[in-house]
Amino acid sequence: QVRLVESGGGLVQAGGSLSLSCAASGLAFSSYVMAWFRQAPGKDREFVAAISDIGDRTIYAHSVEGRFTASRDDKNTVYLRMTTLKPEDTAVYYCAACTTLQYLTASYHSSGGGYGYWGQGTRVTVSS
Repeated sequence: QVRLVESGGGLVQAGGSLSLSCAASGLAFSSYVMAWFRQAPGKDREFVAAISDIGDRTIYAHSVEGRFTASRDDKNTVYLRMTTLKPEDTAVYYCAACTTLQYLTASYHSSGGGYGYWGQGTRVTVSS
């Protein structure tokens, strides 16, 4: 059984930082592109970042580029380091594993399709 469990969310002031983690189990972790998505209240889910199966490449949404950093380790965990947070970053953050394309491809992996496994989400609130 595949499980993705996010943690690290919370309340932070604008300009602050937060680090999210996503612990994966039940899958061959190093074979999957992993990604972060978020969904703000009343809005559609949107792509945030993705990292290649071996962690050597990343892609980001324009809205977070330069502020967020995705990484992964060999212990089945993927991370999202968020800095210079803004109130508009407030959302529930989800990690996901892409089950259809192993090679990180910006146009594909930022589209939201192909992610067969999802976590339950962790809430991030940025106060102004």
